[in-house]
Amino acid sequence: MTADAAAAVRPARILVVEDEPKMASLISDYLRAEGHAPQWIVDGREVLPAMAAEPADLVLLDIMLPGLDGLSVCRALRAASDVPIVMLTARVEEADRLLGLDLGADDYICKTPFSPREIMARVRAILRRTRRGAVPAPNWLQIDEAAWRASYRGVPLELTPVEFRLLRALAAAPGRVFARDSLLDRLHGDGRAVTDRAIDSHVKNLRRKLEAAAPGHDPIRSIYGVGYKLEL
Repeated sequence: MTADAAAAVRPARILVVEDEPKMASLISDYLRAEGHAPQWIVDGREVLPAMAAEPADLVLLDIMLPGLDGLSVCRALRAASDVPIVMLTARVEEADRLLGLDLGADDYICKTPFSPREIMARVRAILRRTRRGAVPAPNWLQIDEAAWRASYRGVPLELTPVEFRLLRALAAAPGRVFARDSLLDRLHGDGRAVTDRAIDSHVKNLRRKLEAAAPGHDPIRSIYGVGYKLEL
């Protein structure tokens, strides 16, 4: 069996982070019916320990939570992991939606009106992309996280820790556009006050080193008003 086939067969472990028991139970029932393995968490403070104990394939994350709100949980998760995150909320304000996505959420579903079938459709789409249809890492870019080394087109790169984390984040999802705030969360997970424009400086330095390694090649693309992506 190939790795892709094994991924397709293995039940997806999904964290359901929701403080309303009836809703959490209903979502979990639908997930089990589709062959997934849900774990229900009520308190936002329990999410990171649960992920550390056994990483999930996807997180369904309510915004209004006891202990630690969903947006704070999303920020913390994204600083430590690339796990897909789908925000669940009763709020419909545009500011909430944009904030959730800027923090690194992959999707956003309003619970009013509540549609378990819509949630399952979003879950299926994201799992197809991340477990079987993910874009392969470019073979011209090598990243050795254990040794904290990277090379571009066969040339070793001398990167600062921030530049290494930036390259690692972009390379984890080639073609995906990362908002500046989302990238900063991956670079500085300690909550320090850093303006989102600081990412421009880090990208400029990283580009300079990539171009020095392979003149004429610039794999990082700027998306005006949004952020950056790494192209194959």
